Amino acid sequence: MIASSGLRCRPILSIALFVLAAAWPGALPAAPVKAVATNDFLNSIGIGTTLPDRGQPLEKTIEMIRYCGFRWIRAGVFGVTEYGPTTIKTFLDLHRATGVRVSWMLSNGEELRKLLHTGRILADAGALLAFEGVNEPNNWPITYQGEKGGGLGSWMAVAKLQRDLYQAVKTDPVLAKYPVFSISETGAETDNVGLQFLKIPPDAKTLMPEGTIYADYANVHNYIYHVASPHLEDNKTWAAAEPGSASRVDGLFGNFGITWARKYQGYTEEQLQSLPRVTTETGITIDGQVNEDLHALHLMNIYLAQFKRGYTYTSVYLLRDRTDEGGNQAFGYYKPDYSPRKAALYIHNLTTILSDKSTAPSSVGELDYAIPNQPKTVHDLLLRRSDGAFQLVIWGERLRGEDRIAVNLGSRMSGRVYDPTVGVEPVRTFTDTGALEVTISDHPVVIEIPARPN
Repeated sequence: MIASSGLRCRPILSIALFVLAAAWPGALPAAPVKAVATNDFLNSIGIGTTLPDRGQPLEKTIEMIRYCGFRWIRAGVFGVTEYGPTTIKTFLDLHRATGVRVSWMLSNGEELRKLLHTGRILADAGALLAFEGVNEPNNWPITYQGEKGGGLGSWMAVAKLQRDLYQAVKTDPVLAKYPVFSISETGAETDNVGLQFLKIPPDAKTLMPEGTIYADYANVHNYIYHVASPHLEDNKTWAAAEPGSASRVDGLFGNFGITWARKYQGYTEEQLQSLPRVTTETGITIDGQVNEDLHALHLMNIYLAQFKRGYTYTSVYLLRDRTDEGGNQAFGYYKPDYSPRKAALYIHNLTTILSDKSTAPSSVGELDYAIPNQPKTVHDLLLRRSDGAFQLVIWGERLRGEDRIAVNLGSRMSGRVYDPTVGVEPVRTFTDTGALEVTISDHPVVIEIPARPN
């Protein structure tokens, strides 16, 4: 259905690679940088998707997910019935065919028992990633034990449901090892029930008692374009992943620092830096100044920026444009007719270049390198594959122009350079050099340094 790599249709900003005999003159000396397992990054890459109950056949979903290399999906018990078209077997078949796991979500209090029952089935098959609280109760109020919650009314029912979800998972012998993600949009609380905390601390002055545990991970929907940040800018995905008060989107600070609706106090700036966190929705629609090319670049950079800035998992909305509702269109990696946008080609190339399907223990370790005078729009992430190879991902978030940067290595090395906007084959090789010069603009390049023989 899809070409194996896909060439860029826009003019290519060249990746200039110059092999230098020694470190960049007068440059910052290389220093050890700790690597992260490549599989940890690949496992962070998730997607929201439609299923048969909303008109998307399972076979097409499998084909799209396989091509792009997504490792998990966000889904839930709503829409799942005994006789279909979407059943629990749909998710088991999807897992068997693609390896994806599921963040398993409920949409109302009446679904809690069903969520746990089906969660055990997914867990038994190795298909469960996590449990997730209700989706955006500010927009979709819920009912739990006869009490309404969310929207503009009291959020006490939302808090009780999330508390009980956490307790039910953690006291279940099968499910206890799986993480629980918080509800999304905690910043919209109307009364201070303490959902801005994973566990309510002493003296928090919340309506729910101190010690109440809601989740293992804070969950946000930090879409990169927001009413407070509506325009094209450099560093768009990097800024959206900002955990502190400098963020201008609906991010971690506005939901778990000081809530955006009523300004309830949550975690401090310092605490937010290390708060376990995930994003279950982010993305961008093709509209106005955001054309298909910029859409593709944003979606590729999102996963890198999120992971680098502390998000364990990130799910983008959406795999394929919806065809069963108005609005919310042109978000997808795929068009309604299942033809891929550039975003699908680019993420396929990136996940193929980084591919690491080994079940061997995660590789860690250090690589000596430095990027002197690193521009604010240039970011780096050091990964290590299970075969020992280092993969240094350097990406740019410039709207216009480019930066020529030096990468100083701690010793003379050989390797390959890849550009996912070009394809899956190396665009350059280098041999026995201590420094590289690379041109970075608006997307990642991957510098691969194979493991050295013992």
